[in-house]
Amino acid sequence: MSQELQSWLGRCPLVAILRGIRPDEAEAVGGALSEAGFGIIEVPLNSPAAFDSIARLSTALGAKALIGAGTVLDPADVRRVKDAGGRLIVMPHGDPSVIKAAKGAGMLCIPGVATPSEAFAALAAGADALKLFPAETLPPVAVKAWRAVLTKPVPLLMVGGITPEKIPGYLASGASGFGTGSQLFQPGCEIAALRKQAARYVAALRQSS
Repeated sequence: MSQELQSWLGRCPLVAILRGIRPDEAEAVGGALSEAGFGIIEVPLNSPAAFDSIARLSTALGAKALIGAGTVLDPADVRRVKDAGGRLIVMPHGDPSVIKAAKGAGMLCIPGVATPSEAFAALAAGADALKLFPAETLPPVAVKAWRAVLTKPVPLLMVGGITPEKIPGYLASGASGFGTGSQLFQPGCEIAALRKQAARYVAALRQSS
């Protein structure tokens, strides 16, 4: 496991997925999340002007956050993410060519997997962590079973339908962290509402530790 990723997850094992964010709201949203305790922020590439948002977040937050891209499907986009200041590549799938491009660029990579076979293949390709997606189809009992067969302490991040209420059960079963999208952020949302919801996630983690 990457020591850099381990450090970020140790600070706060939550990934804010800002699908649909616009560049003009990036700084305010990123600032609110950082103040609430989030340290990892992902801008899916199917968001409007995603590379611009990544650049703005990277500039605004600097060393206070690990900024990256999600829904990365094309290896060629890895370099564009890096050029925008991103340091993390997150995928909905386990395409080895994207993982290879990310690791070749010196970036962290978290591919999406839904079966043990996909998990082992992604790890063999160089993944730093695994995104268990969609989490709705992988309950805590499944995470516990995966932990029993994985041969190294790789971080397992649950993504898909994650609410604060689901965090304790997953942590108890061996999950390492969580990605949250529409349950946390909606394009154009009020910053005050975002702060409140972000605080609920952080509180759920603290109460479970």
